[in-house]
Amino acid sequence: MPLFITQGRYSSDAHKGMIANPEDRSQAAAKLIEAAGGKMLAYHITFGEYDWLIVADLPSEKHAAAYVVKAASTGGVTDTKTMAAMTTADAMAAYTMAAGIGTYRAPGVA
Repeated sequence: MPLFITQGRYSSDAHKGMIANPEDRSQAAAKLIEAAGGKMLAYHITFGEYDWLIVADLPSEKHAAAYVVKAASTGGVTDTKTMAAMTTADAMAAYTMAAGIGTYRAPGVA
């Protein structure tokens, strides 16, 4: 299955709630991703622009969007960003495939 990396922020209400009642959100995230047909591979709290990062194995973009939209619909998470990822083995296969595709003219080049 394809890998997806999702980053996001907790809302200020979520931060207030977790200060008042600290909890490990990785279990809730894993259950949500499983309900969407996937498996969570990693969950990290991050510093900087985003508060958390999830790596998940999901059947498709549609499945990834479903879990992210569901989480965002609660108001507890905001500013989510999801991107597809691949292993280095898959990247090497893509480069090999690209080598056999033929020619491509760059935009603006005659």
